[in-house]
Amino acid sequence: MPLSPLLRCNDLQKTREHYRETLGFEVADSQQATLTVHLDDNRIVFTEQDLWGHSPQCSGTFYFVIADVDGYFERVREKADIAWPLQDMPYGSREFGVRDCNGYFLAFTQAR
Repeated sequence: MPLSPLLRCNDLQKTREHYRETLGFEVADSQQATLTVHLDDNRIVFTEQDLWGHSPQCSGTFYFVIADVDGYFERVREKADIAWPLQDMPYGSREFGVRDCNGYFLAFTQAR
């Protein structure tokens, strides 16, 4: 079952450009002034609305399972804010992480 978190962003247009141009996601405007971004079967919905009474923040990492983590890393490595490099993890995956334009950490992973 897919998960689609709804996250607050600082600027919807900046988020749209970052996910499209920097991270290569498909981007579409969605209901009630939100923006939906997706890569493979992974999706995030963003809003500028302050639904939670807080600035954009998260104390975790959003993991995206993708088919070709090496190829994706090569496409974004020069443009994205790389949080940790592409590497084989001791728990059996190959992954890397980025920090997006809102400060959220995203990991892109593939089973080894």
